Amino acid sequence: MMLDGVFKTAGNDDGGILPPLDMMSLLRTLFPLPRSLTGDGVRATLKALKQHIPLDIREVATGTPVFDWEVPREWNIRGATIKTLDGRVLVDFADNNLHVVGYSVPVRGTFTREELAAHIHTLPDQPDAIPYRTSYYAENWGFCLPHSLWVTMQDEAYEVEIDSELADGALTYGEFFIPGETDEEILISVHVCHPSLANDNLSGIVVATALGRHFLAQPRQRFGIRFLFLPATIGAITWLAENETYLGRIAHGLVLTCIGDGGPFHYKKTVNGAPVDLAAEHVLRHSGHAYGMLEFSPYGYDERQYGSPGIALPVGCLMRAIHGTFPEYHTSLDNCDFVTSEALGQSFRLLVDLLELLQQNANYRRVDGRGEPQLGRRGLYRAIAGQKEAGGASQMDLLWVLNQCDGNRSLLDIAERAKAPFSRIRKAADLCLNAELITEVRP
Repeated sequence: MMLDGVFKTAGNDDGGILPPLDMMSLLRTLFPLPRSLTGDGVRATLKALKQHIPLDIREVATGTPVFDWEVPREWNIRGATIKTLDGRVLVDFADNNLHVVGYSVPVRGTFTREELAAHIHTLPDQPDAIPYRTSYYAENWGFCLPHSLWVTMQDEAYEVEIDSELADGALTYGEFFIPGETDEEILISVHVCHPSLANDNLSGIVVATALGRHFLAQPRQRFGIRFLFLPATIGAITWLAENETYLGRIAHGLVLTCIGDGGPFHYKKTVNGAPVDLAAEHVLRHSGHAYGMLEFSPYGYDERQYGSPGIALPVGCLMRAIHGTFPEYHTSLDNCDFVTSEALGQSFRLLVDLLELLQQNANYRRVDGRGEPQLGRRGLYRAIAGQKEAGGASQMDLLWVLNQCDGNRSLLDIAERAKAPFSRIRKAADLCLNAELITEVRP
């Protein structure tokens, strides 16, 4: 992997590591950029991320066939307004990029209020919020504005302008890969098509970036980690179509979204069930945070693309607030005040624990599996009156490992049966490895 000069890894002789990422600062930097499925807003977002991780930015031309789809035309917008006939600006895209329906075709002219009403989107039950709306695959145009503003607009006509362009171009996405010791990979995927929505999904973008920096600074681990920053649906479909011959390398995967609010965690399981589901539930159970487990459904984020027929990758989805269930969802209320630094930090730390579990989980067998080994002469036994912890693992953890390491059970399986945190079982296994009581079983 080629790294430019601003990046260092922990394996370097100078011991250089990447400093922690200020996720809230990055989120605020990205918030005003006019993202959509395609266009310069996505490019600007990925360019900003490239200041923090060695991101490869890829372009796929309009019209490229990708499974049953094709890459759409590129959309860019320079500005948009609704004005009174005497020139007073009532709605301005420069104030909030949710004001224009995504992929609106260009328009300029005078419209009666009745004509304009067919192109206006509001939320009567949330009168001060701006809704988020798109028209990706049907040529149309529209404005989104607070209902409280719309009801005051009673003039007979208004001047309307949307200065946009819909033309052949490219779909842009970012990819970042940290090699592992094996060809197998963990996939981390986030969507980059939402404009000024902080939880959905800038929170996923900044936490994924922080994870990339964290694991880039670690010694090489078992699995490679691939980070994808894609426009939703069409981006995942495009990446899958371009990489179909390599999909068998993905051992575990996660879609990250809505992980910046202070609510309970939620994990949506993979399409066919997979070890990442058990790992996620284990980490959540021992995290101290409230959480819920959701069964797979073919609706949601890009886990449904990774779990689609003929693909069926082991990719789950981690979120806090569930899409469509919180009042800020897809409105201007999903702003930088809705996301907290504390929640981002909690999500980051939980994901570090989960990815480390996936990296460290393995199968072991006893070197001599007959009977219980003597722990005392190996320095592993602690009397009841002595130290109760041996290198972070309890006596019971050691006994569980030595009893269950038959080559067929993973350390996570043992942790689940022992009702113990994986970290303790892992430490117990390390003690047993150092004492030459167990050996790893490779597939």
